[in-house]
Amino acid sequence: MAPLGVAGFRLLFVSTLASSVGTLLAAIALAIDVKQRTNSGLWVGAVLIVDFLPVIVVGLALGPLLDRLERRKLMIAADLLRAAVFAALPFATNAGTIVALALVAGLATGFFRPAVYAGVPNLVSDELLGDANALLQTVENAAWAIGPLLGGMLTAAWGPHAAYWINAVSFLISAVLVARIPARLLQSGTALTRGHWTDLKDGFAVVFQSRRLLAVLFGWGVASLGSGAVTVSEVFLAQNTLHAGDFGYGLLYGAIGTGLVIGSLWSSVVVERIGIARAYGASLALMALGFGVGAASVNIWMAAACCVIGGIGNGGAVVCNALLTQRGTRDEMRGRALTFVMSATFTATGIGIVLAGALMTVNDARWVWLASAVTFVAAAVVGFTLAREPAGRPAPLEAPAN
Repeated sequence: MAPLGVAGFRLLFVSTLASSVGTLLAAIALAIDVKQRTNSGLWVGAVLIVDFLPVIVVGLALGPLLDRLERRKLMIAADLLRAAVFAALPFATNAGTIVALALVAGLATGFFRPAVYAGVPNLVSDELLGDANALLQTVENAAWAIGPLLGGMLTAAWGPHAAYWINAVSFLISAVLVARIPARLLQSGTALTRGHWTDLKDGFAVVFQSRRLLAVLFGWGVASLGSGAVTVSEVFLAQNTLHAGDFGYGLLYGAIGTGLVIGSLWSSVVVERIGIARAYGASLALMALGFGVGAASVNIWMAAACCVIGGIGNGGAVVCNALLTQRGTRDEMRGRALTFVMSATFTATGIGIVLAGALMTVNDARWVWLASAVTFVAAAVVGFTLAREPAGRPAPLEAPAN
């Protein structure tokens, strides 16, 4: 695709590919390692929590650093820190040390990923921005689909340490590639600070001043509640409702991943043809269709087909999220706006997981999927309504005055 013809973006793309595959490959190894050491669901849950909790912390407390510091240096530092963490993991002696190291890696990822998406609009023209986001999301989703499978096979054959070493090398490769991108191509200039907490407040204010950012905050925030609930109930639908066992759970998991890849790959074409607002609303509506019909599935194969449809909508919506956020504010405010929106929607996902886990019984999966479909319908209405703006990039948003 055209963005790969831009040298700086091509380096960033390969960097994302290397780190994404390594990360998801090692995620399975981490869970297996802790499970084997403790045989405790609490410890396994702790590993899963520290994977996304730092993203929330960065967005709510540390987002201004992505605008005040040089993005390239921040990304290189994050890669090197993650490489060091995974090089240290083979020497960890207990589950507590593993979780602590995973927390450090999660914190580094909390800086790296929003820095990538904040920098993309500076690497490519606005005409190529949709394709660029689609490529990045496609490679992340493809890694999400195959990384756990490869990680499980690798861990079964050689143990978790092999996955840790491979991931450490992937981050070193990523750091080298990012270092080859000129700093000026990732950032137009570092933001002047008015004090950390004022900078943080300015970032929050920018989000609430932009309809495009509000579309993501509220539209995807509502959808995230449903996504969290689907995540929890997925295994119960496969095993208890449709009696398909472990194979059925893996089939649904892989079907969603397949849909994510398809949706993200074609998202830029859809946005170009019907506009960002309609594409966003349609993507969220497709999630509602997929998981709503999936609630009535008569067998695992029908449920898997519905998961592909829902995954396609999910993949398209995520690319729209990136486009709306990137175009909703100027460069020197983009990092903190991105991290705030990400932290809010991750929090909503966590709330959906907790609510579904606390309220559902083993036989309630159909109702949870149906309720989730209703949230996706609401999200489609909210997202489409707020994303409707005149074509083209909006005027730069000014930071609030003292």
